[in-house]
Amino acid sequence: MRILIVEDEKKIADFIRRGLKEEGYAADVAYDGEQGLFMAKTNDYDLILLDLMIPKIDGLKLCKKLKEEKVIAPVIMLTAKDTVKDKVKGLDAGADDYLTKPFAFEELLARIRAILRKKDAKAPTKLKVADLEIDLPTHKVTRAGKEIELTTKEYSLLEYLMRNEGAIVTRTMISEHVWDIDFDTFTNVIDVYINYLRNKIDFESKVKLIHTVRGRGYVLKEE
Repeated sequence: MRILIVEDEKKIADFIRRGLKEEGYAADVAYDGEQGLFMAKTNDYDLILLDLMIPKIDGLKLCKKLKEEKVIAPVIMLTAKDTVKDKVKGLDAGADDYLTKPFAFEELLARIRAILRKKDAKAPTKLKVADLEIDLPTHKVTRAGKEIELTTKEYSLLEYLMRNEGAIVTRTMISEHVWDIDFDTFTNVIDVYINYLRNKIDFESKVKLIHTVRGRGYVLKEE
């Protein structure tokens, strides 16, 4: 899952971004409304965290513009304004939820999960390819009934591959959905993490699921 944070206070933005990355989300930051609008229109985000008091285009106007531009990512507004009138303005502008500062990060995560569950209400709770299975709510990964311990980034990469079962995913696609916007696509980090997954997923099995498509990328499938 990829999240855009639109927040002009760098300390707050960095805190949220760091926390989201620790939870397995790819997170990008825009520090003003114009940058936020551009990034939301040019990238595929699953959710947007939007502060109200931001320069160039304020949060309310930006939220309205996002809806006008047919940006479908749900929006959670973050603001110090906590009156009922302010909340109503935010929701009327198109926000899906409204969280007042200061807030506990655990509550923000709960709000994010609730919004994403609603967005993917018809989505499966498990992903399965051959004898490899992911339980999405618990992040539990098993192969042939044996649990496999993965790091947060390994899990995110595996989930992305399994959601695209049978399709070739390029390094650019992986970097956009698993890493954040500052990721250097010229490094070999993706190849390294693919090897980590192979060692944990395929090493003890006769049936290999993670395949390299030379010159194009990777595909997860049962052959």
